[in-house]
Amino acid sequence: MANLDIVRDKRISGSPAVHLLSMAVLLFGFWMLLSGNTQTKFLVYGVLTAIIASWASYPLLLVPNGDDSKRYFVFGINPFKLIAYFIWLLWQLVLANIDVIRATVRPEIEIDPCVVRFRYQTDNPMARVVLANSITLTPGTVTMNLTDDGVYEVHALTVGAADGLRSGDMQQKVAWLYGEPCDFTLLEGKD
Repeated sequence: MANLDIVRDKRISGSPAVHLLSMAVLLFGFWMLLSGNTQTKFLVYGVLTAIIASWASYPLLLVPNGDDSKRYFVFGINPFKLIAYFIWLLWQLVLANIDVIRATVRPEIEIDPCVVRFRYQTDNPMARVVLANSITLTPGTVTMNLTDDGVYEVHALTVGAADGLRSGDMQQKVAWLYGEPCDFTLLEGKD
């Protein structure tokens, strides 16, 4: 009965029915990929398992915003935007790798570490997580701390990495991915 209350919960961003259906379809697709069996009984087992697993795990995949006024589905992103963001992030990884290689291979090592602090406000907690992980995934940068009020402290290995953080490009891309306004403020004088 608790799941029926969740489906009717007005605080959930997006449609719970769409979330459940998309999760069931993805789980069934994964079932088919692993089993590869198209006999009727296995298809029925797969559909039932996907529906039950979706129904049981849905409450665990809802995360509240800071003031608990809204709840977001963890996988509630447009898949086409996610693919575009992933391609853009791969390109950023290539550029960051080149920057780190240039800084470390030259005879005069051009490593100039610093800490960049900025505030990135968003209502969706998953956007905060994706931004922090995208920064850490990029060579030459590590997210050291993320406070409750949205202040990120990031260690940058090179000047290029620090300038990339200060430009706000990644923050804008994450805001675009989640369909939220980009509320980005660079906190100067704290390097």
